[in-house]
Amino acid sequence: MDQNKFKIVWGIGFIMIFIIRLPYFWLARSTRIVVDRRTVRERILLALLAVGVGVLPLVYIFTPSLNFANYQLPSWAGWTGAAIFATGIWVLWRAHAALGRYWSDSVQLRQGHQLVTSGIYQHIRHPIYTFGWLLGIAQALLLWNWVVAVAGLASFALIYFQRVRHEEQMMLDQFGEAYQAYMNRTGRIVPRWAEK
Repeated sequence: MDQNKFKIVWGIGFIMIFIIRLPYFWLARSTRIVVDRRTVRERILLALLAVGVGVLPLVYIFTPSLNFANYQLPSWAGWTGAAIFATGIWVLWRAHAALGRYWSDSVQLRQGHQLVTSGIYQHIRHPIYTFGWLLGIAQALLLWNWVVAVAGLASFALIYFQRVRHEEQMMLDQFGEAYQAYMNRTGRIVPRWAEK
């Protein structure tokens, strides 16, 4: 019975992600891309991510196709997953609000791109990646299925480890010493609180 509650929680969270991203997607589209380092590999990994955190969870929720891989967790684990998901959604919202028109779902810079170091970016260089890790963990705690749990974490891990160094190199190429100093005072995906 608890599993149905947590499926609903996951569904609400999934809708929230869409609601948060949609206006920034349209805002970013209105700003021309000036640096685009997307690769075929990245596009494939983004498609795998869509399967891992979108398609497979929906298949699990709405069909019995993946029931062979179900597992049981105590109710507290599901509620922990809900709290992690809520935290992740908050991080995603704050990251998008800080980036505004500079947000991209890929390794890109837009016209007039400024180095964003305020808001959540004051402590974390890549809060959207932080959200991705939190989503993967939450998905495993909310949707009790091995295929869905592994697919969520693995698909995000693949894109994270393939992309984060390239993204940071692009930012170093664009912003030089300012980005290096920013790297020195912030955490990559876990907050680093600056010493006063």
